[in-house]
Amino acid sequence: MPGPGLFEVAWQGVVGVGRLIATAPCTAFGGVLEGSGERVGQAVLYERVGFLAELSQELTRALVASRWDEASLEVLAAGVDGQGEPLPSKGWMALRRLGWAKDAIPAAGVYVSDRVRRGAEEYAARTLRLALHRRTVVAAVLATWPADPHRRTQAEWTALRALLPSGVGHAEIRNRTRQVRAYVAEHGKLPAGLCELEEPPQIAGQVLLAAMDRQQVTLERVDAATARLRVKLPLRAAPGSGRDWAWHVIDLRLPGTIAPEAVLHTPTLRPTRSGRIAVDLPHSTPVAPIPAAGHTVALGFDWGVNTLLTGTVGRLTGRGITARVVTDGRPLLFDATAISAKLHRLRGHREHLATRRDHYQQLADGLGAPHLAWAALLDKAAVLEVEHERVCARIRRLNQALAWAAARWAVDQSAALGATVIYLEDLATLEARGKRRGNARLSGQVRGSVVEAMRHLAAKAGIAVATVPARGTSARCPQCLGPLGHHPAPDRLHVRGWTWAHCPDCHLSLDRDHAAARRIVSRGLLAQSHTATDRATGARAIRTTVEGTVTAVRRPKKTTRRLRRARRAQVLPARPPGPR
Repeated sequence: MPGPGLFEVAWQGVVGVGRLIATAPCTAFGGVLEGSGERVGQAVLYERVGFLAELSQELTRALVASRWDEASLEVLAAGVDGQGEPLPSKGWMALRRLGWAKDAIPAAGVYVSDRVRRGAEEYAARTLRLALHRRTVVAAVLATWPADPHRRTQAEWTALRALLPSGVGHAEIRNRTRQVRAYVAEHGKLPAGLCELEEPPQIAGQVLLAAMDRQQVTLERVDAATARLRVKLPLRAAPGSGRDWAWHVIDLRLPGTIAPEAVLHTPTLRPTRSGRIAVDLPHSTPVAPIPAAGHTVALGFDWGVNTLLTGTVGRLTGRGITARVVTDGRPLLFDATAISAKLHRLRGHREHLATRRDHYQQLADGLGAPHLAWAALLDKAAVLEVEHERVCARIRRLNQALAWAAARWAVDQSAALGATVIYLEDLATLEARGKRRGNARLSGQVRGSVVEAMRHLAAKAGIAVATVPARGTSARCPQCLGPLGHHPAPDRLHVRGWTWAHCPDCHLSLDRDHAAARRIVSRGLLAQSHTATDRATGARAIRTTVEGTVTAVRRPKKTTRRLRRARRAQVLPARPPGPR
């Protein structure tokens, strides 16, 4: 189930209609006991939701820990039960088919209904299924462990790529290699697999109500702005019987992002540390299918450091071997210099707080309990831990705001220019190179969140989003495909740099990111017939590189004047009838 603010696009090919699935964060401020009509305040409701979350957390933790071994993950990856039948897509049904559900047993004297156990089993199944991808990557890294763990040869890279699933980026390979390298440095040998390399995953305190039926939870929409959630909650931390459970009616105020025609789905409850009851409410909206090919006007965006997005519009003219891409040369810039600098300062402050907190903790551990300064050092470490969490929360909020602002800007630019598709660099084939400081700034960007938000907003606007290979987009000239020279400024072409691009063959001179954006839109339009769509998520990608030149042309003035007159006619009042 998608988390807060996440989404996916599910296409139903039979009827030609898609569903845009998103998750909206809501808050439960109080409820009513259905039997007696007693009003339940936020504090009491938070306590009872916490009881249910703790029961579900303990059951899920026990189930995941009992099946955290290579043999169990191998059975789950095979996708069949003992009789050779395919496992159900629902996680709790798959675990019961395998006979693993008996490992989740509540404590003695605690009554938990079968519906609550379903939610815990569903959470455990999703956790174990998410670990299958990490297990595949770790297995490929271990099978092709290089002679020099710090640098692979070309042959070792080829062997590793042959074992990895598609879409695994360089950053993930690098992180898993570092993880295995740290294990080898500590134990002196390679791990047998993921379960030896990592401890069982941490289980959050949340309740997946989607796995439960109407005997535990119901959800109905009251009006365009309100939904009513009925859920059975425990009245005590360790309910001894069914009489310790009661129905609670909770009215949820729906955010404005949920359309009136959207279909609501069963949410997830999460008691937060701040005392708030978070309700992750998924909803789906029908959208028209967007074709993967047949586009003539597109926008291509290149990723940058301070300028998060640099784009240009491209138009496809001609057909077959005469097809070419033209552009009017206008750059589109989303400058995030100020917010990027703020995020960089906050990340430095976060690291400073973590260093001081760990220092005080180490001093306290060295002194021991009898020492007079032991309690004071622990108090200082606790204060720094609270401040560290506050800074982390602020960074997350800024990242989310930046991602959605950039995505909204890109979709609005596409709609205003009449583009029907947006082309981006594939993040799986994009990795920062060079100095460590530059890598740190690039890794702190919210590119993945921008792509997800852009797909969501573009689907609402009827615009397709596809990724193209990123390799070589800044190395060659978009006008003649010759090698580009990189310089610090247009008046310093004799100095090597990064910002400015100059072609010694055709003398094209423009911003480096702008030149890359032209190459990206050209690769997308010329290779759009090779677009592949992921059936699970609806994400589209072009993995075939088709090179072509991009010609700069003047904007047609007649079309511009006609559009200007049409906009003026919409704004100005109608001319009264009669003679002038």
